[in-house]
Amino acid sequence: MLKVNHLNVQFKTQSGLIEAVKDSSFSLKKGETIGIVGESGSGKSVTSLAIMRLHNSGNTIINGEVLLNGINTLQLPEDEMRQIRGNRIAMIFQEPMTSLNPVLTCGFQVTEAIRFHLGVNKQEAKQKAIKLFNEVQLPRPEAIFNSYPHQLSGGQKQRVMIAMALSCDPEILIADEPTTALDVTVQKTIIELLLRLKSERHMSLIFISHDLGVVSEIADRVMVMYKGEIVEQASTQTIFSSPRHPYTKGLLACRPSPDHHLKKLPVIADFLDAANNAVSIEKIRERYICTDDDIKERKKKLYARQPILQINELSTWFPVDTRFFSKSKDTIKAVNNVSFDVYPGETLGLVGESGCGKSTLGRSILRLIEPTSGGVNFENTDLRKLNKPEMRNMRRNIQIIFQDPYSSLNPRLTVGDSLMEPLLVHQLYENNTQRKKKVLELLEKVNLPPEYFNRYPHEFSGGQRQRIVIARALALKPKFIICDESVSALDVSVQAQVLNLIRELQQEFNLTYIFISHDLSVIKHISDRIMVMNKGEIIETGDPDEIYYRPKMDYTKKLIASIPGSKS
Repeated sequence: MLKVNHLNVQFKTQSGLIEAVKDSSFSLKKGETIGIVGESGSGKSVTSLAIMRLHNSGNTIINGEVLLNGINTLQLPEDEMRQIRGNRIAMIFQEPMTSLNPVLTCGFQVTEAIRFHLGVNKQEAKQKAIKLFNEVQLPRPEAIFNSYPHQLSGGQKQRVMIAMALSCDPEILIADEPTTALDVTVQKTIIELLLRLKSERHMSLIFISHDLGVVSEIADRVMVMYKGEIVEQASTQTIFSSPRHPYTKGLLACRPSPDHHLKKLPVIADFLDAANNAVSIEKIRERYICTDDDIKERKKKLYARQPILQINELSTWFPVDTRFFSKSKDTIKAVNNVSFDVYPGETLGLVGESGCGKSTLGRSILRLIEPTSGGVNFENTDLRKLNKPEMRNMRRNIQIIFQDPYSSLNPRLTVGDSLMEPLLVHQLYENNTQRKKKVLELLEKVNLPPEYFNRYPHEFSGGQRQRIVIARALALKPKFIICDESVSALDVSVQAQVLNLIRELQQEFNLTYIFISHDLSVIKHISDRIMVMNKGEIIETGDPDEIYYRPKMDYTKKLIASIPGSKS
């Protein structure tokens, strides 16, 4: 159906041409699913956008062939290509919130495509859209038709995007990271939905992801991209059982493994170095293995101390209807009667689906959201009794790393100014010269060069921005940090680097963490203990191995079964 021959994509920049895709060739058969994997910047999305001819023609040079049933789409006039887009080849983009127009209803956005390509009237387009919403298993399709994107959950927005992509019955569907940052349970339902729709509609699918676990469940063949080149392509079984290229081996090994306790996660550089020096993967892993005796000794020391944080029957409730004249007494119990202790130097993992109350609990501890009732004692100080100035001073000791580093950094401030800001607020150091020196030390701590001081957030990758946010959290020398989904949207290789950094900083500064995530594989790797949260309550607490291999609650079993590649 689709044949890509010697595709090259170059971007014009002030410093010259950048080769984003180099001499790439592959084919796609009818009814087949190809998985394209690699890190951010490897050329995955650039390849898919070239197939769709969605690059800015002013600063992009594309050479080669993209043959759709023998017709080279790269040579078609734009009006003919517009008929192919959506009609014969459709695309689901990576981030549904930025792909959907926030000022238009979901229904309008789907019917717009239907009316353009199929030439039907408003009523027929609406009927088809609602039928599609039913097909992608959206609840209350009529209500969602009239809803705006911000009123839907991440999984629901992704289903709207899938419905839009399917609206004109395409022969080929390109799904670009459609499950990134979704909970494992939502991710699983999206994968199952795509497979079912592909089978029912006899479509071909190009599935782009940096998560090899997800690709293993959906693809017939896998294509591995590295620095713009296809370094390996074979059947899914061959790629996962006998990878040939060191980069592929590195991608497979970077993901936290439930079967090993590792002091440190191997990263891509380890495997590329190993390949040059003829060292096996097993040898690399042996460097980082943590023995059972090491773990027992660590826990013996941890739990011999008094808790640094004590949470007593903490609740945070929200009224359902907040209109001024409303008499509604209904509440959402986002956090409901939660109690637990955290010990100095410990990493306490908090896991659960979106909406379970994880982030609300983290913000309630810091009083970024005021709790409804209960106690928060930090080093024997009841934080709920502190006034605003006292609480502001206390936040020197308690920091938070938010989920999205881009939205938690001010786009108008340079990195240096963002890192100096907390030092200025708390009047640390005598002058800006000393503060700048401290900021440069912080950048060095998170493995970023000093020249980044004068750059802005948009000039960095996701992994680099996450390091900047970590540096800012460290600026005030805190004792306790809440990491709220701080690696959920990162590539596996970058995720491994950030997880290693978080652990190294803990050892260097004797930090205590609550590590919030929906990813049980990550939580199991990083945590000394795990708490499982569901519907505002802690339903299970225990040792990582106990929770992972011998869960007591059905909800925990469901979370584990939803992990891509799990043998459930």
